[in-house]
Amino acid sequence: MILNKKYDYPKSIRSLINDKRHYDVGNEKLPSVTTILSATQSDEKRQSLASWRARMGAHQADRIRDVSAMRGTAMHKFLECYIDGTGHKDLTSIGKEAEPMAKRIIESGLGDLGEIWGQEVTLYYPGLYAGATDIVGIYDGQPAIIDFKQTNKPKRREWITDYFEQLGAYCMAHNHVYGTKIQSGIILMCSKDLLFQKFEVSGREFVRAQHAFLRKVDQYYQNCTRHKEGQDTKNDQKV
Repeated sequence: MILNKKYDYPKSIRSLINDKRHYDVGNEKLPSVTTILSATQSDEKRQSLASWRARMGAHQADRIRDVSAMRGTAMHKFLECYIDGTGHKDLTSIGKEAEPMAKRIIESGLGDLGEIWGQEVTLYYPGLYAGATDIVGIYDGQPAIIDFKQTNKPKRREWITDYFEQLGAYCMAHNHVYGTKIQSGIILMCSKDLLFQKFEVSGREFVRAQHAFLRKVDQYYQNCTRHKEGQDTKNDQKV
């Protein structure tokens, strides 16, 4: 892997506005890509999540969510330190689960990563959104956005359209700000049972994912406008 810092990625600060993650980039506070995706979930997905939560029970569902998030954070830390050459050790129970998952991704997924332009970099589309992607660089000979994912169980391609939309968002931001022509997104995923999966999205499928995300951006801002108008009406009535 060659480190080639060919772009000057911005520094940013994450903040919460109405309990929603935003990025302070320059003079803008932009909603995160994940905030937009979460706020615009389909009714079908919301119902599916609600049904799963009902089956698990609220306490167990929260535990599974929180452990998964911690495991994912720990796995990302191992990968980040491996790539920058610093090394990392985490002897907690979560760390002991995450380390072999990270090693599985290293062994099975990073061999095609030829050049790194940036790691854990903030990408933003002025006036619309921002986010942080794991890797921008050259993968299998092509410019790409690369994200690492952990999962409790293996995924089917049709289950992860939101991941493709997330990659599409980062791609559009990078292409807009830096004048690049990235046309590929890569998901490198490992389950807690150490099953590795690689998903690549490109061509027309990637364009559709980008268009789908832009529709969600529009929906997000429309919802924000309606919410603000509703709050203004309530305040007027109180007066």
